[in-house]
Amino acid sequence: MLTLYIANKNYSSWSLRPWILMRMLDIPFQERLVPFTAHSSWEEFRHFSPSGKVPALVVANDALQGTIWDSLAIAEFLAEQYKNVWPAQQMTRAWARSAAAEMHSGFLALREGCSMNCAVEIRLHAASDALRRDIARISELWIEGLTRFGGPFLAGAQFSAVDAFFCPVAFRVQTYGLTLEPAAAAYAQRLLALAPMREWMQSAVVEPWRDAGHDEDCLRSGALLRDLRVQLS
Repeated sequence: MLTLYIANKNYSSWSLRPWILMRMLDIPFQERLVPFTAHSSWEEFRHFSPSGKVPALVVANDALQGTIWDSLAIAEFLAEQYKNVWPAQQMTRAWARSAAAEMHSGFLALREGCSMNCAVEIRLHAASDALRRDIARISELWIEGLTRFGGPFLAGAQFSAVDAFFCPVAFRVQTYGLTLEPAAAAYAQRLLALAPMREWMQSAVVEPWRDAGHDEDCLRSGALLRDLRVQLS
């Protein structure tokens, strides 16, 4: 049995990565959502994750027992158990791993200036040079994969882990109205149209939890145009 611990769907980009990967590849798992709020603590999350962070995948069956607590490590663990997590061809797989690793460790300006808040729409203030570079690099990277491997996904015909790692970026494109090259923009819309992505969005809109600090970070980046979340009474 696989149990995936995640946090608020509206905010947790890291949680989305393994969740969408497992849903798209029909890997069975149980979802455990533990929201972070003003009253959450690191110790609370330590009950299921050694790092006190999400995502965390708990494995419990006759042959395997343990916890994997990083999104990239979860993808690699799943690749040892299931086909199609990464592309079959060696150099395609190497490209996909490189692109996923770049997303995993990079794009800091995008993370800081466009934090994930998928149920709102924001008009950005003037973008910094660093943010413009990140957006340009994402366009470049996506177009390279789509052109080199033929699409419609980054490493070819099938959704794989590299697409999962960029699904949170697709939500950021939607939230902040980021301008990408046409082929890259079309790819973002393709990700947003996936049935599990629509399901994630629907859940985010109705979540009862708010994180004031996270919301304030978003509003420092731009002006709120629309809030799609169900209003709390």
